[in-house]
Amino acid sequence: MNLDSLKMFCAVVEEGSISKAARLSFVTQPAVTRQIHQLEELYGTLLFERTDGKLVLTEAGKALYPFAKEMVEYIKRSHEAINEIVGNQETSLHVGASQTIGEYLLPGILGSFRKQHPAIKLNLTIANTPTVLEKLDNNEIDIALVEGTVKNGRFNIEKFAEDELILIVPINHHWKNRNMIEIHELLNERMILREENSGTRLIVEEALREMGILEEIEISLELGSMQSIKSAVEAELGITILPKLTVLKELKYGTLREVKIADYQITRELWLVQKEHRFKKTGLRYFIEYIRKK
Repeated sequence: MNLDSLKMFCAVVEEGSISKAARLSFVTQPAVTRQIHQLEELYGTLLFERTDGKLVLTEAGKALYPFAKEMVEYIKRSHEAINEIVGNQETSLHVGASQTIGEYLLPGILGSFRKQHPAIKLNLTIANTPTVLEKLDNNEIDIALVEGTVKNGRFNIEKFAEDELILIVPINHHWKNRNMIEIHELLNERMILREENSGTRLIVEEALREMGILEEIEISLELGSMQSIKSAVEAELGITILPKLTVLKELKYGTLREVKIADYQITRELWLVQKEHRFKKTGLRYFIEYIRKK
């Protein structure tokens, strides 16, 4: 079987057209068509058909794609493994992380990991959880560290840490001399939250709903980043509930203040997510071992 034909088949599936696959692969359209025809002759059936002018996978094509994708990936991994052994390629690790983990937790982890394994080249991709998991599914990254729900049943998932969401107020807030408030006292405050559909926003809203006060809370600002929310609280525009990971520096230097809510604690789990691979890259094995020991 011609590996190039499998690669081109996957490219056509993923790009949705022969012309796009040809352009991205730097070959002609007839060359792509020829590769697809070779596969169809091998399997004795059509892999694509045209419907309303669009290229659509046949049932046989749909069945072939996951096998082709995996074969291409394992051939790539075999080359990487051999090249590492013979010294033609440095050991690399591509890590994907959701925004809170990638911006606040992972830099310290990667820094200390790099000290133990200086020969491993590290690459980090930061995006929202769905995007990171999509990249993992497409083999663009080797491992993902995310918060939030992971629904893909093909992934191996394990908890590697927990993070608490805490109430944050300005240092000159009228609660500055109090360590704890009652839930109902939130109703007299202006709340600053992330934008709708943010993972952190959804967790906070669910907690407020369980407290029975979500509908009565005054949301004065919706902002698109953790840093903008922290700056708004520092400017005394309101209070907020944020992952503790994101405010450790501000709490340490006294630019923001934590106030606990009586009889309530909000926590979320942080997940280490892998695809099932028979043979793990050297760097990936070391990284997983390191995370599990943390």
